[in-house]
Amino acid sequence: MGIVRRQLSDMKNNYLYVKVDKNNRVSNKVVCLEDVAKLYSADKLMVNELNHQVILIIKEEKSSNYTFSILKIIEVISKFYPEVVIINLGQVDFIVQYQPAKKIIKFIEYAKVVFVCFIVFFGAAFAIMTFNMDVNVKDVFDKVYELIMGSEKEGGTILEISYSIGLPLGIIIFFNHFSKVKLGNDPTPLQVQLRLFEENLEKTLIENANREGKSIDAD
Repeated sequence: MGIVRRQLSDMKNNYLYVKVDKNNRVSNKVVCLEDVAKLYSADKLMVNELNHQVILIIKEEKSSNYTFSILKIIEVISKFYPEVVIINLGQVDFIVQYQPAKKIIKFIEYAKVVFVCFIVFFGAAFAIMTFNMDVNVKDVFDKVYELIMGSEKEGGTILEISYSIGLPLGIIIFFNHFSKVKLGNDPTPLQVQLRLFEENLEKTLIENANREGKSIDAD
């Protein structure tokens, strides 16, 4: 009876579950298995040992993307535990995004917050005024210029130039999705579109790497 229990225990310990997300961001040049994959097994010692195995050493200084096949993960695991049964619960192909760690300067961060607050305040005021003027931007600019300068404007002014530059610039910055702050838990329509864009981008990166033979696979 004891032998049967030991054999059943060995069989349970012989399974290793692997889950890898499609996109994994790292800031260290030495990428270990735990940085890209989640491992589970009844053999905790095996999991701890495998988590510290190196799968990639990055030599570049700038941000870069690396595409992997799950076979590379299986190859690394099999070198140390050839008899373990690997069950993949995640992606077949995935991306490792390397982004160098940056020092956060609090003064600059606070300055950014103040700058954004000013932009939001004046932007909201401008939106309210144009709404009350039936979206007549020209009349709004005329009124603002007259209130500040005390005379009617002639021709184009800094207001029109700033508006022409700020409108496309603001759209570009807005769609770049710099902030992660949300008032609710539901994703916004912009975030949904961004996720779709990311999925298409990741799929394209993987397919291009496979076609060009640059995907990191088993030897």
